[in-house]
Amino acid sequence: MIATTVVGVPAVAAGAGGPCALPRSTAHHSEGLDSWHAGYPRPTRTLDALMLFLRFPDAVPYTTPRQLVDDHFPATTEFFRRASYGRFSLRVHPVTRWLEMPRDSTSYAIRRDWAPDRRTAYLRDAIATADRSVDFGRYDLVYLVADPDAPGIDADATKVVNFDRPLRADGAALRRLVTIFEHHPPDRNVLAHETGHVFDLPDLYHRPTGGGGDWDTRVGDWDLMGSQFGLAPEPFGWHKWKLGWLDASQVRCVREPGATTHALLPVSAPDPHDIPAPEGRPRLVVVRTGTARVLVIEARARYGNDAELCTEGVLVYRVRSDVASGDGPVEVLDGHPHSEACPDESVYPRLADAPLGVGERLDIRQDGVRVEVRGRTAHDAWLIRVTHTERP
Repeated sequence: MIATTVVGVPAVAAGAGGPCALPRSTAHHSEGLDSWHAGYPRPTRTLDALMLFLRFPDAVPYTTPRQLVDDHFPATTEFFRRASYGRFSLRVHPVTRWLEMPRDSTSYAIRRDWAPDRRTAYLRDAIATADRSVDFGRYDLVYLVADPDAPGIDADATKVVNFDRPLRADGAALRRLVTIFEHHPPDRNVLAHETGHVFDLPDLYHRPTGGGGDWDTRVGDWDLMGSQFGLAPEPFGWHKWKLGWLDASQVRCVREPGATTHALLPVSAPDPHDIPAPEGRPRLVVVRTGTARVLVIEARARYGNDAELCTEGVLVYRVRSDVASGDGPVEVLDGHPHSEACPDESVYPRLADAPLGVGERLDIRQDGVRVEVRGRTAHDAWLIRVTHTERP
Protein backbone atom coordinates (compact mmCIF):
# COMPACT_ATOMS: atom_id res chain seq x y z
CA MET A 1 0.00 0.00 0.00
CA ILE A 2 2.79 2.45 0.86
CA ALA A 3 5.04 3.60 -1.94
CA THR A 4 7.60 6.29 -2.66
CA THR A 5 5.77 7.68 -5.67
CA VAL A 6 2.31 8.93 -6.44
CA VAL A 7 0.75 7.32 -9.48
CA GLY A 8 -2.36 7.67 -11.54
CA VAL A 9 -2.78 11.44 -11.17
CA PRO A 10 -2.66 13.50 -14.38
CA ALA A 11 -0.55 16.58 -14.92
CA VAL A 12 -2.26 19.89 -15.58
CA ALA A 13 -1.06 22.92 -17.50
CA ALA A 14 1.20 25.12 -15.37
CA GLY A 15 1.04 28.27 -17.45
CA ALA A 16 3.21 29.66 -20.21
CA GLY A 17 6.76 28.43 -19.92
CA GLY A 18 8.25 28.91 -23.35
CA PRO A 19 10.94 26.85 -25.07
CA CYS A 20 13.14 26.62 -21.96
CA ALA A 21 10.50 24.98 -19.74
CA LEU A 22 11.62 21.36 -19.62
CA PRO A 23 8.90 18.75 -20.12
CA ARG A 24 7.74 16.74 -17.15
CA SER A 25 8.88 13.11 -17.28
CA THR A 26 7.83 10.01 -15.36
CA ALA A 27 10.83 10.42 -13.01
CA HIS A 28 9.85 10.79 -9.35
CA HIS A 29 9.61 14.52 -8.56
CA SER A 30 10.57 15.36 -12.14
CA GLU A 31 12.17 18.78 -12.58
CA GLY A 32 10.04 19.38 -15.66
CA LEU A 33 7.85 22.45 -15.32
CA ASP A 34 5.79 22.59 -18.49
CA SER A 35 2.94 21.10 -16.41
CA TRP A 36 1.98 20.62 -12.78
CA HIS A 37 1.37 17.19 -11.22
CA ALA A 38 -2.23 17.47 -10.03
CA GLY A 39 -1.57 15.08 -7.14
CA TYR A 40 0.38 17.79 -5.31
CA PRO A 41 -0.94 21.05 -3.83
CA ARG A 42 0.63 23.99 -5.63
CA PRO A 43 1.90 26.64 -3.17
CA THR A 44 0.56 29.73 -4.89
CA ARG A 45 -2.09 30.52 -2.29
CA THR A 46 -2.68 29.99 1.42
CA LEU A 47 -2.48 26.30 2.33
CA ASP A 48 -3.69 24.88 5.64
CA ALA A 49 -1.57 22.31 7.47
CA LEU A 50 -2.82 20.05 10.25
CA MET A 51 -0.21 19.20 12.91
CA LEU A 52 -0.88 16.21 15.17
CA PHE A 53 1.17 14.98 18.15
CA LEU A 54 1.49 11.27 18.90
CA ARG A 55 2.57 9.70 22.19
CA PHE A 56 3.03 6.03 23.04
CA PRO A 57 2.16 3.75 25.99
CA ASP A 58 5.87 3.02 26.67
CA ALA A 59 6.94 6.64 27.28
CA VAL A 60 6.00 9.80 29.13
CA PRO A 61 6.75 12.87 26.95
CA TYR A 62 9.33 15.35 28.23
CA THR A 63 8.07 18.06 25.89
CA THR A 64 4.66 19.57 25.23
CA PRO A 65 2.93 19.84 21.87
CA ARG A 66 3.19 23.63 22.13
CA GLN A 67 6.99 23.39 22.46
CA LEU A 68 7.11 21.19 19.35
CA VAL A 69 4.93 23.62 17.40
CA ASP A 70 7.34 26.39 18.34
CA ASP A 71 10.24 24.29 17.05
CA HIS A 72 8.87 24.64 13.51
CA PHE A 73 6.52 27.64 13.42
CA PRO A 74 6.48 30.46 12.59
CA ALA A 75 9.99 29.75 11.18
CA THR A 76 8.72 27.46 8.40
CA THR A 77 5.94 29.83 7.40
CA GLU A 78 8.43 32.73 7.29
CA PHE A 79 10.88 30.72 5.19
CA PHE A 80 8.25 30.15 2.51
CA ARG A 81 6.93 33.70 2.71
CA ARG A 82 10.40 35.04 1.92
CA ALA A 83 11.14 32.41 -0.74
CA SER A 84 7.83 33.00 -2.55
CA TYR A 85 8.01 36.83 -2.42
CA GLY A 86 4.80 36.68 -0.38
CA ARG A 87 2.91 34.65 -2.99
CA PHE A 88 2.46 31.65 -0.67
CA SER A 89 1.37 31.36 2.95
CA LEU A 90 1.58 28.16 5.00
CA ARG A 91 -0.96 28.29 7.83
CA VAL A 92 -0.53 25.69 10.58
CA HIS A 93 -3.39 24.30 12.69
CA PRO A 94 -1.89 22.35 15.61
CA VAL A 95 -3.94 20.08 17.83
CA THR A 96 -1.99 20.95 20.98
CA ARG A 97 -2.59 17.79 22.96
CA TRP A 98 -1.03 14.36 22.86
CA LEU A 99 -2.95 11.67 20.98
CA GLU A 100 -2.34 8.20 22.43
CA MET A 101 -1.18 5.57 19.93
CA PRO A 102 -2.44 2.01 20.57
CA ARG A 103 1.01 0.38 20.54
CA ASP A 104 4.43 0.96 22.08
CA SER A 105 6.86 3.05 20.04
CA THR A 106 9.27 0.12 19.77
CA SER A 107 6.63 -2.06 18.09
CA TYR A 108 6.74 0.08 14.92
CA ALA A 109 10.51 -0.43 14.37
CA ILE A 110 10.87 3.15 13.10
CA ARG A 111 13.96 3.60 10.92
CA ARG A 112 15.10 5.71 7.95
CA ASP A 113 14.68 2.64 5.73
CA TRP A 114 11.43 1.59 7.31
CA ALA A 115 9.90 -1.84 6.74
CA PRO A 116 6.71 -1.19 4.70
CA ASP A 117 4.46 -3.29 6.95
CA ARG A 118 5.60 -1.46 10.11
CA ARG A 119 5.28 1.92 8.44
CA THR A 120 1.79 1.07 7.22
CA ALA A 121 0.80 0.01 10.74
CA TYR A 122 2.11 3.27 12.17
CA LEU A 123 0.25 5.44 9.67
CA ARG A 124 -3.00 3.50 9.95
CA ASP A 125 -2.89 3.73 13.74
CA ALA A 126 -2.09 7.45 13.64
CA ILE A 127 -4.94 8.31 11.28
CA ALA A 128 -7.42 6.12 13.15
CA THR A 129 -6.38 7.69 16.46
CA ALA A 130 -6.76 11.23 15.19
CA ASP A 131 -9.90 10.65 13.12
CA ARG A 132 -12.02 10.47 16.26
CA SER A 133 -11.53 14.20 16.86
CA VAL A 134 -10.12 15.75 13.67
CA ASP A 135 -11.76 16.60 10.33
CA PHE A 136 -9.01 15.82 7.82
CA GLY A 137 -11.12 17.22 5.00
CA ARG A 138 -10.31 20.78 6.10
CA TYR A 139 -6.56 20.60 5.43
CA ASP A 140 -4.13 20.56 2.52
CA LEU A 141 -1.18 19.01 4.40
CA VAL A 142 -0.83 16.73 7.41
CA TYR A 143 2.16 16.66 9.77
CA LEU A 144 2.41 13.69 12.18
CA VAL A 145 4.79 14.58 15.02
CA ALA A 146 5.95 11.74 17.27
CA ASP A 147 7.09 12.14 20.88
CA PRO A 148 10.81 12.74 20.24
CA ASP A 149 11.89 11.06 23.48
CA ALA A 150 10.01 7.78 23.08
CA PRO A 151 12.46 4.82 23.02
CA GLY A 152 11.49 3.59 19.55
CA ILE A 153 11.95 6.94 17.78
CA ASP A 154 14.68 7.40 15.17
CA ALA A 155 15.15 11.08 14.28
CA ASP A 156 16.66 10.08 10.93
CA ALA A 157 13.29 8.62 9.86
CA THR A 158 11.64 12.02 9.28
CA LYS A 159 10.27 11.97 5.74
CA VAL A 160 7.25 12.33 3.48
CA VAL A 161 5.40 9.08 2.83
CA ASN A 162 3.44 8.81 -0.42
CA PHE A 163 0.73 6.31 -1.24
CA ASP A 164 0.01 4.14 -4.27
CA ARG A 165 -3.64 4.53 -3.32
CA PRO A 166 -4.62 7.37 -0.99
CA LEU A 167 -5.86 6.75 2.51
CA ARG A 168 -9.31 8.17 3.15
CA ALA A 169 -10.47 9.99 6.27
CA ASP A 170 -13.54 12.22 6.60
CA GLY A 171 -14.06 11.90 2.86
CA ALA A 172 -10.60 13.35 2.16
CA ALA A 173 -8.02 11.54 0.04
CA LEU A 174 -4.71 11.59 1.94
CA ARG A 175 -2.08 11.13 -0.77
CA ARG A 176 0.93 11.81 1.46
CA LEU A 177 1.78 12.39 5.10
CA VAL A 178 4.77 14.16 6.63
CA THR A 179 6.13 11.97 9.44
CA ILE A 180 8.28 13.92 11.92
CA PHE A 181 10.59 12.18 14.40
CA GLU A 182 12.97 15.08 15.08
CA HIS A 183 14.77 15.72 18.35
CA HIS A 184 13.83 18.80 20.35
CA PRO A 185 15.10 21.24 19.16
CA PRO A 186 15.05 19.90 15.58
CA ASP A 187 17.44 20.16 12.66
CA ARG A 188 17.52 23.56 10.95
CA ASN A 189 14.95 23.96 8.15
CA VAL A 190 14.01 20.27 8.33
CA LEU A 191 10.27 20.90 8.07
CA ALA A 192 10.71 23.29 5.15
CA HIS A 193 12.72 20.56 3.37
CA GLU A 194 10.04 17.92 3.93
CA THR A 195 7.30 20.35 2.96
CA GLY A 196 9.18 20.92 -0.29
CA HIS A 197 8.53 17.27 -1.14
CA VAL A 198 4.81 17.87 -0.58
CA PHE A 199 5.15 20.46 -3.38
CA ASP A 200 6.84 17.93 -5.72
CA LEU A 201 10.44 19.06 -5.18
CA PRO A 202 13.14 16.35 -5.32
CA ASP A 203 15.95 15.46 -2.98
CA LEU A 204 19.13 17.01 -4.36
CA TYR A 205 21.58 15.25 -2.07
CA HIS A 206 23.38 12.05 -3.03
CA ARG A 207 23.10 9.20 -0.57
CA PRO A 208 26.37 7.23 -0.75
CA THR A 209 26.20 3.47 -0.93
CA GLY A 210 27.64 1.51 1.95
CA GLY A 211 27.01 4.20 4.56
CA GLY A 212 30.19 6.23 3.93
CA GLY A 213 31.02 9.29 1.85
CA ASP A 214 29.62 12.79 1.49
CA TRP A 215 25.93 13.45 0.83
CA ASP A 216 26.35 17.00 -0.47
CA THR A 217 28.62 16.68 -3.49
CA ARG A 218 26.02 17.69 -6.10
CA VAL A 219 24.64 20.99 -4.82
CA GLY A 220 26.45 21.67 -1.54
CA ASP A 221 24.86 24.46 0.49
CA TRP A 222 22.66 25.65 -2.38
CA ASP A 223 18.89 25.00 -1.97
CA LEU A 224 17.45 23.37 1.13
CA MET A 225 16.37 20.34 -0.93
CA GLY A 226 20.07 19.48 -0.91
CA SER A 227 20.76 20.07 2.78
CA GLN A 228 18.58 21.61 5.45
CA PHE A 229 21.82 22.73 7.16
CA GLY A 230 23.12 24.67 4.13
CA LEU A 231 24.34 28.24 4.36
CA ALA A 232 22.28 29.16 1.27
CA PRO A 233 18.93 27.36 1.72
CA GLU A 234 16.95 29.65 -0.60
CA PRO A 235 15.30 27.48 -3.27
CA PHE A 236 16.95 27.52 -6.66
CA GLY A 237 15.33 29.92 -9.09
CA TRP A 238 14.34 26.88 -11.17
CA HIS A 239 12.29 25.61 -8.24
CA LYS A 240 10.70 29.01 -7.77
CA TRP A 241 9.64 28.93 -11.42
CA LYS A 242 8.35 25.38 -11.03
CA LEU A 243 6.30 26.29 -7.93
CA GLY A 244 4.80 29.40 -9.52
CA TRP A 245 6.74 32.03 -7.55
CA LEU A 246 8.44 33.28 -10.71
CA ASP A 247 6.68 33.71 -14.02
CA ALA A 248 7.98 33.51 -17.57
CA SER A 249 8.53 37.29 -17.71
CA GLN A 250 11.24 36.89 -15.06
CA VAL A 251 13.06 34.18 -17.02
CA ARG A 252 15.33 34.87 -19.99
CA CYS A 253 15.42 31.89 -22.33
CA VAL A 254 18.49 31.27 -24.50
CA ARG A 255 17.91 28.64 -27.15
CA GLU A 256 19.63 29.83 -30.30
CA PRO A 257 23.41 30.21 -30.73
CA GLY A 258 24.81 33.68 -30.12
CA ALA A 259 25.76 36.08 -27.32
CA THR A 260 23.27 37.85 -25.05
CA THR A 261 23.59 40.22 -22.08
CA HIS A 262 21.36 40.13 -19.01
CA ALA A 263 20.94 41.87 -15.63
CA LEU A 264 19.88 39.40 -12.93
CA LEU A 265 18.39 40.27 -9.57
CA PRO A 266 19.43 37.88 -6.76
CA VAL A 267 16.80 35.17 -6.30
CA SER A 268 16.62 35.84 -2.55
CA ALA A 269 16.16 39.62 -2.84
CA PRO A 270 12.69 41.00 -2.13
CA ASP A 271 10.47 41.44 -5.16
CA PRO A 272 11.07 45.04 -6.35
CA HIS A 273 8.42 47.30 -7.81
CA ASP A 274 10.53 50.36 -8.63
CA ILE A 275 13.02 49.06 -11.20
CA PRO A 276 12.42 50.76 -14.55
CA ALA A 277 12.76 49.25 -18.01
CA PRO A 278 14.91 48.17 -19.73
CA GLU A 279 16.46 46.46 -16.70
CA GLY A 280 13.16 44.91 -15.65
CA ARG A 281 12.98 42.21 -12.99
CA PRO A 282 14.59 39.03 -14.40
CA ARG A 283 15.84 36.41 -11.95
CA LEU A 284 16.99 33.58 -14.23
CA VAL A 285 18.75 32.93 -17.49
CA VAL A 286 18.00 29.45 -18.82
CA VAL A 287 20.05 27.96 -21.66
CA ARG A 288 18.37 25.02 -23.38
CA THR A 289 21.04 22.36 -23.97
CA GLY A 290 18.96 19.25 -24.77
CA THR A 291 15.51 17.71 -24.82
CA ALA A 292 15.55 17.13 -21.06
CA ARG A 293 18.30 19.41 -19.77
CA VAL A 294 19.16 23.06 -19.33
CA LEU A 295 21.81 25.24 -17.78
CA VAL A 296 20.42 27.77 -15.30
CA ILE A 297 22.17 30.99 -14.30
CA GLU A 298 21.08 33.02 -11.28
CA ALA A 299 22.53 35.54 -8.81
CA ARG A 300 22.88 34.74 -5.12
CA ALA A 301 23.36 37.42 -2.46
CA ARG A 302 22.91 37.88 1.29
CA TYR A 303 19.19 38.54 1.48
CA GLY A 304 16.42 36.75 3.36
CA ASN A 305 16.92 33.00 3.51
CA ASP A 306 20.43 33.45 2.05
CA ALA A 307 21.54 35.95 4.72
CA GLU A 308 24.31 33.60 5.90
CA LEU A 309 25.57 32.36 2.53
CA CYS A 310 29.31 31.99 2.13
CA THR A 311 29.98 33.56 -1.29
CA GLU A 312 27.88 36.02 -3.30
CA GLY A 313 27.90 35.94 -7.08
CA VAL A 314 26.50 34.26 -10.17
CA LEU A 315 25.66 30.58 -9.72
CA VAL A 316 25.44 28.16 -12.64
CA TYR A 317 23.80 24.74 -12.40
CA ARG A 318 22.53 22.01 -14.68
CA VAL A 319 18.95 20.70 -14.45
CA ARG A 320 17.64 17.45 -15.93
CA SER A 321 13.95 16.60 -15.98
CA ASP A 322 14.49 12.90 -16.75
CA VAL A 323 16.43 12.15 -13.54
CA ALA A 324 14.60 11.08 -10.38
CA SER A 325 14.76 12.56 -6.90
CA GLY A 326 18.01 11.56 -5.19
CA ASP A 327 19.71 10.54 -8.44
CA GLY A 328 21.13 13.98 -9.30
CA PRO A 329 18.48 16.04 -11.15
CA VAL A 330 20.46 19.21 -10.32
CA GLU A 331 24.24 19.70 -10.39
CA VAL A 332 25.96 22.92 -9.32
CA LEU A 333 28.89 23.82 -11.58
CA ASP A 334 31.91 25.02 -9.64
CA GLY A 335 33.21 28.40 -10.74
CA HIS A 336 36.33 27.87 -8.59
CA PRO A 337 37.14 24.15 -8.82
CA HIS A 338 40.61 24.52 -7.27
CA SER A 339 39.52 26.21 -4.06
CA GLU A 340 36.96 25.98 -1.26
CA ALA A 341 35.41 28.33 1.30
CA CYS A 342 33.81 28.46 4.76
CA PRO A 343 35.24 25.11 5.88
CA ASP A 344 33.88 25.44 9.41
CA GLU A 345 30.29 26.22 8.39
CA SER A 346 29.64 24.82 4.91
CA VAL A 347 28.18 21.37 4.38
CA TYR A 348 30.50 20.99 1.35
CA PRO A 349 33.22 23.67 1.23
CA ARG A 350 34.33 22.73 -2.29
CA LEU A 351 31.06 24.20 -3.65
CA ALA A 352 30.69 27.02 -1.11
CA ASP A 353 32.59 29.36 -3.45
CA ALA A 354 30.96 28.06 -6.65
CA PRO A 355 29.49 31.45 -7.75
CA LEU A 356 31.36 33.66 -10.19
CA GLY A 357 32.42 37.18 -9.19
CA VAL A 358 32.75 40.28 -11.34
CA GLY A 359 35.38 39.76 -14.04
CA GLU A 360 35.17 35.97 -13.90
CA ARG A 361 33.87 33.46 -16.43
CA LEU A 362 32.93 29.80 -16.66
CA ASP A 363 33.27 27.73 -19.83
CA ILE A 364 30.94 24.72 -19.97
CA ARG A 365 32.48 23.04 -22.97
CA GLN A 366 30.24 19.99 -23.08
CA ASP A 367 27.24 22.30 -23.56
CA GLY A 368 28.97 24.94 -25.69
CA VAL A 369 28.19 27.71 -23.19
CA ARG A 370 30.29 30.49 -21.68
CA VAL A 371 29.09 32.65 -18.77
CA GLU A 372 30.88 35.93 -18.01
CA VAL A 373 30.13 38.33 -15.15
CA ARG A 374 30.57 41.88 -16.40
CA GLY A 375 29.57 44.00 -13.41
CA ARG A 376 26.80 45.22 -11.10
CA THR A 377 23.98 47.74 -11.47
CA ALA A 378 22.66 50.42 -9.16
CA HIS A 379 19.77 48.09 -8.29
CA ASP A 380 22.15 45.30 -7.12
CA ALA A 381 21.59 43.23 -10.24
CA TRP A 382 24.48 41.24 -11.73
CA LEU A 383 25.40 41.92 -15.34
CA ILE A 384 26.23 38.75 -17.26
CA ARG A 385 27.02 37.80 -20.83
CA VAL A 386 26.04 34.36 -22.07
CA THR A 387 27.60 32.94 -25.22
CA HIS A 388 25.89 29.86 -26.64
CA THR A 389 27.71 28.19 -29.51
CA GLU A 390 25.73 24.98 -30.03
CA ARG A 391 22.12 24.33 -30.97
CA PRO A 392 20.41 21.85 -28.61
